[in-house]
Amino acid sequence: MTNRKITLHLILLFSVFAVSAAYFIEYILGHQPCNLCLIERIPYIISIILILLIIFIQKFERFFLVILSITFIIAFIISFYHFGIEQGFIKESLVCDLNSNNTDLTKEALLNQLKEVTVSCKDATFKILGLSLATINIFISLIIVTITIKLFLTYEKNK
Repeated sequence: MTNRKITLHLILLFSVFAVSAAYFIEYILGHQPCNLCLIERIPYIISIILILLIIFIQKFERFFLVILSITFIIAFIISFYHFGIEQGFIKESLVCDLNSNNTDLTKEALLNQLKEVTVSCKDATFKILGLSLATINIFISLIIVTITIKLFLTYEKNK
């Protein structure tokens, strides 16, 4: 197995771990994620699909590496945006309040909406070593972007 394949398998394992950890934190530990936290899971799910395509199709590998790099560049941007909201130098946007589009103004609907627990994007409900998951995701995304770009650039050497 080439170094590129080993690296892709490691990114795959890490992506599966990241998604599993997010669901563990949500459903087992009981920390409710905000909307941006939910969105930050999507690049990991996409990376799992892309790497499985690379492994099983074994064609268009360079194309999938570019898409994988773009996926984690987007993950970095989303995480940095979330970090900015947590730190207060970016205002919360509509993304943070996706459930507010309710046009039903009946008394029952309003009471049900008040019962729902909504988590603000600026409140980090779970931290590791004092860092929010959005902050950690910034560094992870940068590392994976760097690795995938390097894999793409050295593709011909490592065939």
